[in-house]
Amino acid sequence: MDTKQFLDAVVLMLVLFNPLLMSAYLHDVMNTLTSREFFRVMSQAFLISGLAFCGFAWAGDSFFSSVLQVRFSAFLLFGGIIFLIIAVRYIVFGAEMIGQLRGNNEGLAGSIAMPFMIGPGTISASVLAGTKLPVLWACLAIAVALLVSCLCLMVTKVCFDYLQKKNERVLERYLEMTGRASALVIGTIAIEMMMKGVDLWLAERG
Repeated sequence: MDTKQFLDAVVLMLVLFNPLLMSAYLHDVMNTLTSREFFRVMSQAFLISGLAFCGFAWAGDSFFSSVLQVRFSAFLLFGGIIFLIIAVRYIVFGAEMIGQLRGNNEGLAGSIAMPFMIGPGTISASVLAGTKLPVLWACLAIAVALLVSCLCLMVTKVCFDYLQKKNERVLERYLEMTGRASALVIGTIAIEMMMKGVDLWLAERG
């Protein structure tokens, strides 16, 4: 097992999860739920996501070619377009757009898992991890990235509750700024996904 590839898989998943953007995305949830409720919902959301990612890491790109009868390069291209649209809309409209994507609070754990935790970027990263690493190590890399992201969000929730009592306006401004800055990273990753899709399509054509 290549340690570098393992670390690369962990880092890529962390970048795609982007706890900074997730904290802005979950701003209203942090504001309405208690710490215990938030921790419970986030644990469920990360468990749902982890099972899905491990499934994609195990199935690999054969899931797309054999089951869905589509090319993995097509998924990368479409996923990159979706991510790019989300990033651009966040930069323009801010956190309100994210709340619209999540919808209502029924089945909150599933709503949080989609579309950012289980999205085009993280699914493709899981597939790539499964192709470069043994399945168990790919699942371990996914688990490490999920655990670190979950801990970051829980620490953010604790800090949010503390700082909200001190200066709510400054906190909201900070979340808005970090969210917009993180959206630039997401947009860059979206372009990279599309470029990888084109490269893979050209390689398939020989």
